[in-house]
Amino acid sequence: MARIGDPGERSVIGRLTIAALVGLTAGLFTSAPLRAAAPQLHVYFASDFTDAAYQKQTYQKVAAAWKRPAGNPKPGGKAVIIGVIQKDGSMPPPTLHLASGSDEWDAAALDAVKGAAPFGPLPKGYTRPSVEVHFHFEYL
Repeated sequence: MARIGDPGERSVIGRLTIAALVGLTAGLFTSAPLRAAAPQLHVYFASDFTDAAYQKQTYQKVAAAWKRPAGNPKPGGKAVIIGVIQKDGSMPPPTLHLASGSDEWDAAALDAVKGAAPFGPLPKGYTRPSVEVHFHFEYL
């Protein structure tokens, strides 16, 4: 039986330690477990617009109007649509600010924002005549 400090035991412990370190190090450099990409919608209002209920309603309208296309961008692709909601809730035609790499995805994102308009009138406490909103349709 080997005792602690015997050369044979030190080599076994050394090999186990090296194997554990190699496993931990390899884990740091490999990507997270593969998972299927999924669509996500994020809506960003101008920083001075703080009405959470209005923001939630706007998100819900756009999410309900979203018709996911058959084609997807590559994972990590994102279409950014910029719209300006007027005081009365109307929106001039929004624009595609950032293309995802998939024409179908970009068109569906643009159609979702257009289809959700008009939105509710801006809250009375918001004194500006309009608010800029960024709609991010991501495929992560």
